Amino acid sequence: MSFDFAFAVRIVPLVLQGVGNTILVTILSFVGATVFGGAWEMLRRSHPLMRPATQFVIDAIRSTPLLVQIYFLFFVLPYYGITLPALFVGVFGLSFYYSGYLSEVFKAGIDAVPKGQGEAAQSLGLSRLDTVVFVIAPQMLRNIAAPLGSYSISILKSTPLLAVIAVPEMQGSAFDVASDTYRYAEPMFVAEILFLILALIAVALVTSLERRLGLTAPSH
Repeated sequence: MSFDFAFAVRIVPLVLQGVGNTILVTILSFVGATVFGGAWEMLRRSHPLMRPATQFVIDAIRSTPLLVQIYFLFFVLPYYGITLPALFVGVFGLSFYYSGYLSEVFKAGIDAVPKGQGEAAQSLGLSRLDTVVFVIAPQMLRNIAAPLGSYSISILKSTPLLAVIAVPEMQGSAFDVASDTYRYAEPMFVAEILFLILALIAVALVTSLERRLGLTAPSH
C-alpha cells in the first residue's frame, strides 16, 4: 500500500481534534510536576530523617519507566477498587513521573544560591519565610528556568504514551483514524509532523524566556 499524500492532507483536521487535549495535558502535567517536585525537595530538606526516605521515593520514580507507571495507575488500581478517569491518570502519571526529575532541578537551583545571601538577609532582620520568598526563591527560579523549560518540552513529547489508555490527544486521534481506515502510515506521519510543529513552538517560547532572563546570548 503506497503512501497517499492527499489522504494525509484530508485527515489533518481529524488528528488536530486531539491538539487541545495534548496542550491541556502538557500544561497541567507541567504544573503538577513542578508542584510535586518542589514538595519532594522541601521534604528532603525538612529533616535529616526525611532525607533518605524522600531520596528513595525520588529514585524509585526516576528508575521506573513512565509507561509502566501509567499502566499501573490505569489497569492495576481498579483491582483494589480505585478506578480513575483516563485523562486524570494521564495528567497525574506525567506529573508524578517528571516530579522526580524536577526535584533534582529544584535541588540544584537552591544549592546554586550562595549561602551568604540567606545569612545576609537574616542579619538585616528578615524572617526565615521572608528570606526564602524574597531572597532565595527569585534567585532559585532564575537558576532553574532553563531546565524547567526543557522538561516542559519533554512532557509534551511524552503525551503520545497516553494513547495506550485512550486519552484523546493527538496520537490517540491518529490511532482512531488508523483503526477506522486501516491505513496507519498517513495518520502516524500527520501526528509526527504536528508534534514536531508543537515542539518547535515550545522550543521557541522557552528560548525567548531564557533570553528575557539573560540566560542565553542572542544570536547574531
